[in-house]
Amino acid sequence: MSRLSNRIESLAESATIAMAAKAREFKQNGIDVISLSLGEPDFKTPKHIQEGAKQAIDDGKYFAYPPVNGYLDLREAISEKFKKENNLDYGPNQIVVSNGAKQSIANVMFALLNPGDEVVVFSPYWVSYTALIQLAEGVPVFVDGGIDNDFKATAEQLKAAITPKTKAIIFSSPCNPTGSVFTEEELTAISKVVLDHEDLYVISDEIYEHINFTGAHCSIGSLPGMQSRTVTVNGFAKGFAMTGWRVGYIGAPQWLAKGANKMQGQITSANSSIAQRAALTALTSDLGPTKEMAVAYKQRRSLVHGLLNDMPGVKTNMPEGAFYFFPDVSSYFGKQFNEKVIANATDLCMYILENAHVSLVTGEAFGSPNSVRISYAASEENLKEAMRRIKEALSHLK
Repeated sequence: MSRLSNRIESLAESATIAMAAKAREFKQNGIDVISLSLGEPDFKTPKHIQEGAKQAIDDGKYFAYPPVNGYLDLREAISEKFKKENNLDYGPNQIVVSNGAKQSIANVMFALLNPGDEVVVFSPYWVSYTALIQLAEGVPVFVDGGIDNDFKATAEQLKAAITPKTKAIIFSSPCNPTGSVFTEEELTAISKVVLDHEDLYVISDEIYEHINFTGAHCSIGSLPGMQSRTVTVNGFAKGFAMTGWRVGYIGAPQWLAKGANKMQGQITSANSSIAQRAALTALTSDLGPTKEMAVAYKQRRSLVHGLLNDMPGVKTNMPEGAFYFFPDVSSYFGKQFNEKVIANATDLCMYILENAHVSLVTGEAFGSPNSVRISYAASEENLKEAMRRIKEALSHLK
């Protein structure tokens, strides 16, 4: 009998973290593994942001506990960012700074959901959405956007999924794992469905906002009537290459921000004082490095798209943001190598890791069992070699 709680026993391990751990294990055994499994920029945090953190240490004023919801000047800067870049009017007291966007989402789920409340999850979805909903004793309800619609669920699908138990909707745009970006027209249609239902809220994950190749990012909270119904989630990990700094934030209706703050106060309190000073530097200084990274990602996207299209049986679309491809690889299910049958995407990822020494993540973890997620947050040299290895490994499956 397990000594662990039922809550932990039933909690799925993060597939992205698990695959990264397997890749590290191979590397420790001297195997040259190219890791395309983690959603982590391969760029270093820009130098001026590093200097902002160093200056905060040298100032000697930031060694005490910060306010649970973050330093006021950082929240003021986030408020200004929302106004300037997103047409969102969240005051500083409507903002909660957390230990990454993952904690931001967890805070909201625990603050918002009662046992049995349903959350509509646009699928494919980021792996932690469902786990966090279930930890808060909510029930995820999935609406699927297929590859032929660029993996985007529709307003009509949302409308059909809503029940009297529906409390919230969650999605990301640009999307992890698909790179899809919802247009203003698509978000407007979704918002009209939301506004037809009282006490229904949207959790909009916009962490990849700055890695958007469409030329326009639309926040659903900026649409008519939606700010009071929307929690906007963002952070510094992706656009500023600050994954290890662990700084995320929400803008939310004040009553919900207070609830998230209360939750965070009991779990972690504030996030690192020095990381917050680095985040403030990021928001209040030159966005040049962020834009340069986005240009590099776009070039890599073109490279990988061409190489994937050259692989027989791999069906892919052109993602419009983030740094992922999410190809359909189901044509390889049922094939085999050395009498080992590839039954699903999980088997295919393990086959590619073991035989091509490239780590990917199974689409099953993201609610799409016919796909695999490929991160192109890697050098062009590594991407070319990884695609060569994958193509060769796939050619051996008969």
